[in-house]
Amino acid sequence: MKNNKIPFGFAILMAIILGSCKENTSAGPGTMGPKQVPVTKAITKTLTGYQTYPVSIEGTINSQVRPKVTGYITQVKVDEGQQVKAGEVLFRLETESLSQDAQAAKANVNAAQVEVNKLKPLVEKNIISAVQLETAKAKLAQAKANYNSVSASIGYATIKSPVNGYVGSINYRNGALVSPNDVLTTVSQTDNVYAFFSMNEKQYLDFIANAEGKDLQDKIDNFLPVKLRLANDEIYSESGKIETVSGQINKQTGTVSFRAQFPNSNRILSNGNSGKILIPQKYENKVVIPESSSFERQGKVYVFGVQGDTSAVEKPIEVLDRVSNLIVVKKGIKEGDSFVAKGTGQLRNNMPIKPMLVPFDSIAKPIETIFK
Repeated sequence: MKNNKIPFGFAILMAIILGSCKENTSAGPGTMGPKQVPVTKAITKTLTGYQTYPVSIEGTINSQVRPKVTGYITQVKVDEGQQVKAGEVLFRLETESLSQDAQAAKANVNAAQVEVNKLKPLVEKNIISAVQLETAKAKLAQAKANYNSVSASIGYATIKSPVNGYVGSINYRNGALVSPNDVLTTVSQTDNVYAFFSMNEKQYLDFIANAEGKDLQDKIDNFLPVKLRLANDEIYSESGKIETVSGQINKQTGTVSFRAQFPNSNRILSNGNSGKILIPQKYENKVVIPESSSFERQGKVYVFGVQGDTSAVEKPIEVLDRVSNLIVVKKGIKEGDSFVAKGTGQLRNNMPIKPMLVPFDSIAKPIETIFK
């Protein structure tokens, strides 16, 4: 039978080793000392940020083309996107039945005229009363009015462009029966275009409060040029100008309407385009910190300030704007204040640290060309 007893000397040796390991484990953090972290100082910059809002693009003039009479389309004289002038023929409607009505109306005019001509000499000779002649004249006037109405309808069958511009989508083709309720196409002037967008009440009040000027019109006149981001995320080559602000809150949407105008000589923009307007906001000598130096908790933004060069302390800040990779600070940190530059996810409040000062730009890079 085997002997399973451990020798006494070996047991003493193992106990000494285990005790030593336990002592080293408990002393580990103490022996390593405070964590070394990169620290930098808050600085001030003058920079320009952009507020963005969805926009819808329309031509400065958009004229819907409708027929004035009901009829079948017999000719479509233009194509989509074609440039037309005011008065140019766009569509023709069938006029055969109208021509027949016109012939009948003309015959009624002739008959009424004959009756008037017959009664005139009889009245002059006092053979009949003047009332009969006046009645005949009234019938003649009614016949002429009916004829003019039919003739006008024949004219309405030739549908012309009401303005100079470009033809939009053609909604009806040859053979379609159309009425005055139908939009055949839209002719738009797009040498310049309007960009319509809205702000909610808070955004509007903040925007107007930060604009220069004594009154609303003065502020509108002083608005900086705006840019347009197209649906493909490209920035439109031409700058625009905000021209009008409704200044009234829409009760249904809770928003205020704005209109900007952009030149469009190259016709890149067309009626119905969408995109986003970029409104510049210039910040003069504002405290900024890198985005990477901040963290959020329950909707609030924090940085780790440095207290006494020995510990990291949470500091809540108010964000004025975010520009590129920088936070424009409204409140909570001042120029020259030290804060942990990065690695905030590894820290906790009042944690001992060993600060290592690093240049601001080494943390904030890459800084885009937004600074003026």
